[in-house]
Amino acid sequence: METSHYNLDLPDDASEDEAAAIAAAIGSHLRAQEAAATEGDEPTWEGERWTFAGRVEATQGRRIRVPSGAPTDRWAAAGRTDRMR
Repeated sequence: METSHYNLDLPDDASEDEAAAIAAAIGSHLRAQEAAATEGDEPTWEGERWTFAGRVEATQGRRIRVPSGAPTDRWAAAGRTDRMR
């Protein structure tokens, strides 16, 4: 697998929670891209629901259940966490 280096500039005034949320979202996005590239299929929630729910709890301070119909794109799913109970 090819190794890429990314430069990431966080806002100087980002709180620890904001920085953690940004890092979690980027990490999830990169892992999804890597999985899609190696499998050649669309990403699924298989084995990832608890991880995503844990990130939401850590960054938003609330627990959610990730429904099976939630978007598998982590960026899109993150935008819909207000609908996940």
